[in-house]
Amino acid sequence: MNIKQYLDSTYLKTAEQADISEAENIGIFTEFIQEAIDENFKLIMIRPNRVALAKEMIAEAKSTVQIGTVIDFPEGKSSLEEKLHEAKVAINNGADDLDFVCNYEAFKNGDIDLVKEEIRECTELGLLNNKVVKWIIEVAALNEKEIIQLSSLIKNVVISTFQEDCFSKVFVKSSTGFYKTENNLPNGATIPAIKMMVENASPLPIKAAGGVRTYDEAVAMIKLGVKRIGTSGAKMIANGQSSNDEY
Repeated sequence: MNIKQYLDSTYLKTAEQADISEAENIGIFTEFIQEAIDENFKLIMIRPNRVALAKEMIAEAKSTVQIGTVIDFPEGKSSLEEKLHEAKVAINNGADDLDFVCNYEAFKNGDIDLVKEEIRECTELGLLNNKVVKWIIEVAALNEKEIIQLSSLIKNVVISTFQEDCFSKVFVKSSTGFYKTENNLPNGATIPAIKMMVENASPLPIKAAGGVRTYDEAVAMIKLGVKRIGTSGAKMIANGQSSNDEY
């Protein structure tokens, strides 16, 4: 198993979140990009405002590393128009994957039509531009029933709207890694949550993001059927070590 081809190496912290200066954060970011190039990871996952710089570095290195970015991150509460605009900018800047945060609060409040429309419209934009689309459902904000229902909803919208050859390009993803839980409960991918997602989102692929910190945990996720793993400790996981990173 080439585990590197499952890993979306991730750096999503702002300077404020990292409690450092913007210059220091850019320095960390450029080191992160270089690591992904050196390690030949499949993809990096970064903030939209970093896509152009990453594209430039990867092109200069003649690397095959792809670029993913997050849209409406981390809360997913923006309007459909704002989501689409942010995605179009990311596409123009050279992003390969678009990881949209689903409006899970609207879903929890019963505004199902709003959620269906954003899934349909944003997925269509991505697919028309030959991008991979992922929908982050934020499992830590949902109960078991809601995880099942939202995974199924995304699947049903996609299979009723798009051709079968598109299904492999639309993922359901577990977490942003930034959701604040009570009592220090897990805020990312867990075995029970991923099992529910795999069972209810199929044939759409699953991305496990948040909380995968060791090689063995990554392998366990892959054995469940996960096709991508988001982690800020990709190099350590690939080398069989444990990562202390939060995401």
